[in-house]
Amino acid sequence: MLRHFRSDIQAVFENDPAARSRFEVVFTYSGLHAIWAHRLAHPLYRRGWFTLARIISQVSRFMTGIEIHPGATIGDRLFIDHGMGVVIGETCEIGSDVVIYQGVTLGGTGKEKGKRHPTIGNNVVIGSGAKVLGSFGVGDFSNIGSNAVVLREVPTNSTVVGNPGRVVKRNGERVGDRLDHTQLPDPVIEMFRTMQKEIDELKAELKQLREPVAGGEMRK
Repeated sequence: MLRHFRSDIQAVFENDPAARSRFEVVFTYSGLHAIWAHRLAHPLYRRGWFTLARIISQVSRFMTGIEIHPGATIGDRLFIDHGMGVVIGETCEIGSDVVIYQGVTLGGTGKEKGKRHPTIGNNVVIGSGAKVLGSFGVGDFSNIGSNAVVLREVPTNSTVVGNPGRVVKRNGERVGDRLDHTQLPDPVIEMFRTMQKEIDELKAELKQLREPVAGGEMRK
């Protein structure tokens, strides 16, 4: 337990340039307080002390604005930045060196039993307001963009944006979605791309009309 506490403090310094001292981090970082409360509640939950574990998690929720179900499994060096409105479900599993920003939900999609929350890999960053909903995996070294709504598996080393979430980068390479029916395109972005293409074409035609022809006269 003490090892976890030390690594959790170190994770704050590694991910937040505003952290100045251990005293400040220990007494003022609500994300750290929520994680520590969970590290106390989780062993109780696993031993069948469900009510006591839930009381600890609810007190932590009241104090920090962060709700972590005591049944969730959390790895080493999780960093929750600011954290207000973060919700982590009962069967959620989070790997090591994960960063979560405020307003993130790691939840389910219905009343199904058993595993119903996502499994987050190692070294994953989940942006503000993102929703990851369902029993699937988010691969290691992946990034979930702010306000993305992710409803299906995310491959390793991918970047996901949009609603519904779609992979736009994989292994550092941009993923084309025009012919990939498993990746839903963003109609708003596509509309803007079409409009920009038409504007560029009109500019090119206007430029040609303004160019002088032989004899110094303008094209008509």
